[in-house]
Amino acid sequence: MPALGVAQETGKVIKWLRSEGDEVEQGAPLMEIETDKITVEVEAPASGTLAAVRFAEGADVPVGQVVALILAAGEEAPAAAPAVVESEEAAPVSAATGGNGSRSTAREARRPLASPKARRIAKERGVDLSSLTGSGPRGAVLAADVVGAGGAPDAGAPRPAPAEVGAIWQRMAERTTQSWQTAPHFYLSRDVDAGRLEAWRESTRRRDGYERLTHTDLLVKVAAAALLRHPSVNATWRDGGITESGDVNVGIAVAVDDGLVVPVVHGADGLELRAVVERRVELVDAARAGKLQPADVGGATFTISNLGMYGVDAFAAILNAPQAAILAVGRIADRVVPVDGHAEIRPMCTLTLSFDHRVVDGARGAQFLDTLAELIEEPAGLID
Repeated sequence: MPALGVAQETGKVIKWLRSEGDEVEQGAPLMEIETDKITVEVEAPASGTLAAVRFAEGADVPVGQVVALILAAGEEAPAAAPAVVESEEAAPVSAATGGNGSRSTAREARRPLASPKARRIAKERGVDLSSLTGSGPRGAVLAADVVGAGGAPDAGAPRPAPAEVGAIWQRMAERTTQSWQTAPHFYLSRDVDAGRLEAWRESTRRRDGYERLTHTDLLVKVAAAALLRHPSVNATWRDGGITESGDVNVGIAVAVDDGLVVPVVHGADGLELRAVVERRVELVDAARAGKLQPADVGGATFTISNLGMYGVDAFAAILNAPQAAILAVGRIADRVVPVDGHAEIRPMCTLTLSFDHRVVDGARGAQFLDTLAELIEEPAGLID
């Protein structure tokens, strides 16, 4: 199971594209796997015969675990190859040097074999894994073994099983929890007049035929320009210190069926508007089709989350750690506002910035928000 991200711990086998016994060529698509962020095709690392498939579709497999063998001509699979794991309860068998599963690690000697899901349920229910007899390969404890053992902490009261969630949702839950618990958030909000932004969008659509141009595309351009002027916001908190990024890579929060993903427009500060639109369309289409690649979701230095299309007036977003800031955008709606001493109806929008106080203080955050507001209210400021 390959590691497609720094924080990835497991991968889920979604589909085998070749069957055991098939001849495969190096570089040809072999299987589809799902990680915490994306679904991607994995290519065969060598040419030969696919054999000893150890995990069926739906299995959740630890990174680095052997999932199958590719045999050279005349080579045979080891006789002791473990049985196929038929569901997502993939039990981590021993790490091996040569793929034959014959050598256990010191860690396995200390911990009972168990699937990641079994460990999670056991922790929730207070069940000692070492007290259970596993029904998985090599006696590994599966989730069903833990559920059958009971041990719910609420004095034996009936407890419904937790709803299943995919790897993307699970990782989203873990990341947002960690960010909320470790990053000291603070928030700044401001109402902006979006009249010029609306006019920019409509004139560009009409003049240049950008049919798929959205407010988010314009906000990517605006945010990139603002980040260039405020490099202290285009930064991260790592290893007890602040690191400013030399690149301006704007992530766009995209809702998909099984969670939330943040594909990234890399080098947004150097892209023309047409290039931003084209890249955003590619990323969103790939996200919703489950075809994002690892490079599409890595390296963001700032994130935009726009819920205006859902009729949301304003909201505050949780930081996409280790980034120092995220912009939450509400809908553009007509409001009565004072203009030069009299009331006018103007298309207004509420911006809310969330900051990591370890990286950005209130004054710097306010200056960044002021620049964002100025560029939205007068986009001509992008030309300088």
